Amino acid sequence: MASLSTTFILLLVTVSASVSAALSASVIEDLKSLKPPHDFNTTILKNCQHNPSLRYCSSSPMDLDEIFKSTIVASHLCNESKNPNCVESFPKIDLQNDPKMAPLYLSFNFFWKYCPLSILAIDLSNNSLRSNFPVDVLQCTQIQALDMSHNNLFGDVPIESFSPLTNLTLLNLSYNHFSESKISDIPFFKRFNSSSFLHSGLLPDGKKFRMKAVLLLVGFPIFVILMVCCLGWLCFRRPDFLPRMLRPKHRFTPAMLKAATNRFSKKNLMGKSESVDIYQGTLRDGADVRIEIYRGERHPTLIEECKILVQLYHKNLVNILGWCNNRRLKAIVTEWMEGENLEMWLMGSNITPWSHRLRILMGVVEGICYLEEWPEVGYDLRTSSILLSNNLEPRISRFKIRDQSSSRSRKMYKFGVLLLEMLVNRRPEEEFQRGEAGFIEYIRMHYPGDLQKVIDRKMELTQNTFDQAKQAIGLGLMCTDASSNQQVSLGQVFDIMSRAYQSCMVLASHNHERLHSERGKGHRRTQSR
Repeated sequence: MASLSTTFILLLVTVSASVSAALSASVIEDLKSLKPPHDFNTTILKNCQHNPSLRYCSSSPMDLDEIFKSTIVASHLCNESKNPNCVESFPKIDLQNDPKMAPLYLSFNFFWKYCPLSILAIDLSNNSLRSNFPVDVLQCTQIQALDMSHNNLFGDVPIESFSPLTNLTLLNLSYNHFSESKISDIPFFKRFNSSSFLHSGLLPDGKKFRMKAVLLLVGFPIFVILMVCCLGWLCFRRPDFLPRMLRPKHRFTPAMLKAATNRFSKKNLMGKSESVDIYQGTLRDGADVRIEIYRGERHPTLIEECKILVQLYHKNLVNILGWCNNRRLKAIVTEWMEGENLEMWLMGSNITPWSHRLRILMGVVEGICYLEEWPEVGYDLRTSSILLSNNLEPRISRFKIRDQSSSRSRKMYKFGVLLLEMLVNRRPEEEFQRGEAGFIEYIRMHYPGDLQKVIDRKMELTQNTFDQAKQAIGLGLMCTDASSNQQVSLGQVFDIMSRAYQSCMVLASHNHERLHSERGKGHRRTQSR
């Protein structure tokens, strides 16, 4: 305490003319205006010789500016704390209910670094301090009382920094927002009862614990029920929201189809018949699909058939993606095909050369060969049932499961009719009184010598391609000849069509090279001129 008095007396003697002004002026102004006296260093050294325990005595090297500033702050703080005789003693820092000055004095790190040894109590309560615990305060290791209650301090309490405060007998950290800690298990804090930490956040709050337990016991079952309901809704109504691995394969719900077709809007309605509505839709993953919705009870085996058809996968078959089997809605979902069907393509006004028709026929044959691996699956080879992609890749789109009329001879007959229809471009059912029989008889009448009258002129045949078309008509008549004991097999059809297709491609390549050569010669003649 004598050392503190000596320091203050030094300040008073040195700046005696401004003592009263210093006490009334702000501490910030004094820190800026007051300078250490010329013999300040000597005085500090004498103080350290007299009392080596002074805090600034142990600092090496001594920072005289900081030490002088700390004496100025001590002078102001002692008077701010209403100590009776600051020249003689500075026993207490009392900044309670002073939210303007408390943060300012806490910011002076140099003061707390050289905290006067005479200070025994620090009261910073009721200041609404909003920060972490002010650790610098704990450098006053000699204090006996510390009150930090009724603030908004948060974060962890620096437990290890409290250890040097061996004289501390009164501690109040109540009404703050510290992080919860088992502070009662630490030996240093066992000397204080729970009233030192009321509503500080350091001790487990019984009420909060009970509330958490109630919320857990009540809230968790409710959460589980809500999750089960949500998952149930996803599984039964919108399984397309589930991860791909959890989705049921090939199964569509009415809600999925409703979302895909914009609530079955008229804009998405592509066709309608007595028992089927055809919609274009877009699934949640962006895939365009064709949705056929069946009305009435005319299709009792529809779903069982779909379960077989979804297993088919070939470039010349329309892929069946799945089905909807609901009490109110039965539907088949297939991939959407941009383009037109074969009938529309043949009836169009554009030139449709033999090479394009041969390519389509070859694709149909490849699709039929694949379907031979599925004997229970029949198919429809009418021109209206074969869809064409933008690059003229044919897709068989109509299938029948366990069709008793789909024998091998019947399948070959249907392919023969398709082959003839593509070359002649006449519709048997609409243009001939006896239907397919009249159509075949009409072609036989002109085969082989008068085929110019029956072959579609839009093919613009050359002599070579005419010969190929003639052979193809002969193949078609063989396939439709029911009186023959040795009907053409699918393997023979595939071989014949493959050779014709390869020959056509070679011929087209030669024609292209010849045309390119003639153009080159013409270009050279023009340059020579």
